[in-house]
Amino acid sequence: MADEPLIPKHGGYRNLKSFQVAQLAYDVTVRFCELYIDKRSRTVDQMVQAARSGVQNIAEGSQASGTSKKFELKLTSVARASLEELKLDYEDFLRQRNLPTLAPEDPVLMRFKQLRCSTLEEVQNWISEERKRQKDEHGQSRTDKDSSVPVGDCPCLSSASLAANAALSLLNLACYLLDRQIDAQADAFENEGGFTERLYRVRSRKRKN
Repeated sequence: MADEPLIPKHGGYRNLKSFQVAQLAYDVTVRFCELYIDKRSRTVDQMVQAARSGVQNIAEGSQASGTSKKFELKLTSVARASLEELKLDYEDFLRQRNLPTLAPEDPVLMRFKQLRCSTLEEVQNWISEERKRQKDEHGQSRTDKDSSVPVGDCPCLSSASLAANAALSLLNLACYLLDRQIDAQADAFENEGGFTERLYRVRSRKRKN
């Protein structure tokens, strides 16, 4: 650690995959609430704030890492908890409306994952394409927002159902990435210590020199 700086490089959160995925989940959630949740419901504020908390705490933790690994770890854990809360809101939405929660290996969800969407527009385009695919395959479609009740013999997925499942897929990925991030931060804190330990090492080296 001969060249260890007192304040190492920090920030750079915009390059973190966890931040990018969480930010997209935030954009999707804002639009989802506009379309499918009663604006008078407290659920709107709860979902949007949980999504925002995930994004903001990743950024704040990254920025704070220069002087406090402990604070970075705490804020990243808060981000992870916020996104877990948001996942439950989407699961509740689907369950309470008797809409399907797609399995990870479902062909519909697999097509979404393969696109690796990075913008809200790309997610919206995927929903439109899936709706067209259903219409082409079954010769029928639904126009309602909140239901995927079978039409004839075809359980067509509504736009709301597709959007919620896309959001859950993004959130599962973000949570997975944050779990790895938290493990790495915990290892770094355990092996290298925090700012106080680094300050001691730097000052000790300076005295010796």
